[in-house]
Amino acid sequence: MLLAEEQSHGGGGNLDRDEFSVVDSIPIHPMGIKPLGNQYFADGPSARRNTGAVGQLPDEMILHLLEYLDATSLRKTASTCRFLYAFGQLDELWKTLFLDISGPGVSKLSSQNNHEEKGPLWKGTWKATYLQIPTEAQSKLDCSNIFSDVLHRPFACSHISLGKYASTIPVSNKICRLSDLTYDEFAQNWSDTPFILTDCAQAWPVCHEWNIQQLDGEFSNVNFRAEAVDWPFSTYHEYMLRNNDESPLYLFDRWFAEKMKINIGNQEGSVYWPPNCFGPDLFEVLGTERPAHRWLIVGPAHSGSTFHKDPNATSAWNAVVQGSKYWIMFPPSSQVPGVFVSEDGGEVTSPLSIGEWLLEFHAEARGLPNCIEGVCKAGEILHVPSGWWHLVVNLEAGIALTQNFVPKSHLADVLSFLKNKPDQVTGFKRMIDSPFELFVERLEQNYPDLLIEALDDLNRRNQKKKRKWEEAVGTKNEESNGTSGFSFGFAGDDEEEVP
Repeated sequence: MLLAEEQSHGGGGNLDRDEFSVVDSIPIHPMGIKPLGNQYFADGPSARRNTGAVGQLPDEMILHLLEYLDATSLRKTASTCRFLYAFGQLDELWKTLFLDISGPGVSKLSSQNNHEEKGPLWKGTWKATYLQIPTEAQSKLDCSNIFSDVLHRPFACSHISLGKYASTIPVSNKICRLSDLTYDEFAQNWSDTPFILTDCAQAWPVCHEWNIQQLDGEFSNVNFRAEAVDWPFSTYHEYMLRNNDESPLYLFDRWFAEKMKINIGNQEGSVYWPPNCFGPDLFEVLGTERPAHRWLIVGPAHSGSTFHKDPNATSAWNAVVQGSKYWIMFPPSSQVPGVFVSEDGGEVTSPLSIGEWLLEFHAEARGLPNCIEGVCKAGEILHVPSGWWHLVVNLEAGIALTQNFVPKSHLADVLSFLKNKPDQVTGFKRMIDSPFELFVERLEQNYPDLLIEALDDLNRRNQKKKRKWEEAVGTKNEESNGTSGFSFGFAGDDEEEVP
């Protein structure tokens, strides 16, 4: 295979179209493993022939069985033959084992009062880190006679050229770019639309002072949450520099302000503040009882989030401090290719990695009329409207800040979600029995007129939904008296989604 053109993993995000490689090839697998189809062009025998009875199983089944093994059993199994040796090097297996033993430490390390703790020494792979094997002592066998999509595909997904997707965005799909907005402009015209603010964050101190190296120097021993682990920033930084994960760990920490001892908001000495154009965040009426709402995000290239909607029907803004991010988005009622949602909307199933979705479904998704795409660069802020599907991936190593909020224009959506989907509400403290009732109580005290307006809006939506149901039932009664068969359906696909 051809080697992919080497990409930069640093910088401030000043990336133009010509700076992206659109090469679709990937590097040669470090162990020589090849896709399954290559076996038809190979001269020598396949290593699978020497696996005995195990070789009769499909590769997916072999991997599934290995997931049940502990570290000792996995190492012994991997020593039996070259084919199983290759399976025994899969980092996803060792990542799971590592997270299993690290699990009990998560609750301890996540305590707000205990931010400093010595983390593991990252050795370049999950296996080496789990076993604490020095680089020079790690085994290396030639596996060039192994042909397996199961073994090769994770490597391929982790090395796809992101430039192919970020630099060829059709004009009709591009996210609108605005220098800034007033609150009235946002409330009247933009609260339901994704957009990028290009000049709004320029005055933030973090945009001039923060970079990954600076954070590593100042907060090296401070623990941050990176998905399922709490690591000192120095450990996570080392991981960023040396990993080949298909889905790299994403540092996503909600307690960063307390850990870093920084001020946020409209107060003296703040390092950043929410953009004025979004107006008052109505969740602020909850004070210390509000759900999790702001995060520090750090990650290497290829890290990010697969398709999801933001929690509790909130809107969000995401500001890039260093690096650049590719976004692809769809309106709330869209059927996103490769994403499957349960009937109640509570469960979302999609490919395991961003790379896999890009390879399999991106071309189809880009062709849909409601697809929106864009690249948010350092110093820019992207707006995510309530309910919008979005996938985001780092084009290079970077830092971002994000916050969920409730604007006036989407208050009814949030109230509807809290009331009608209590099992899907997240981020509130366990002691809060009814987030909906708490929110309504605080709104009555602080924004009574907005609450009345939002409740009236909800009532109109419920009446509209009721009329649709009555029309459907009426259709059934009429058709039952005729000769034609029954056809059940609501209004057309272009109708407004009912929360």
